[in-house]
Amino acid sequence: MRKLIAFDEDTFDKLKQLGRDRMGTLQELADEAFADLLKKHGIPVDLRDALRKSARLGETADKAAPRSKAKKTKRR
Repeated sequence: MRKLIAFDEDTFDKLKQLGRDRMGTLQELADEAFADLLKKHGIPVDLRDALRKSARLGETADKAAPRSKAKKTKRR
């Protein structure tokens, strides 16, 4: 999907130079930046990340679930 994003001239020049320095494209820089933003907010980037997050949530739910205790009989 294509979307237009506007940059001021100075920022765009710096991004182009960073892309050249890293031997990459502006698209690769944008992909990395958006992936970092999603990660920062805890949103899975791809299916693998989603499955890992789901597994971690399942583990914490299992640990947090209260265990049923057997009824104790009173001794006389």
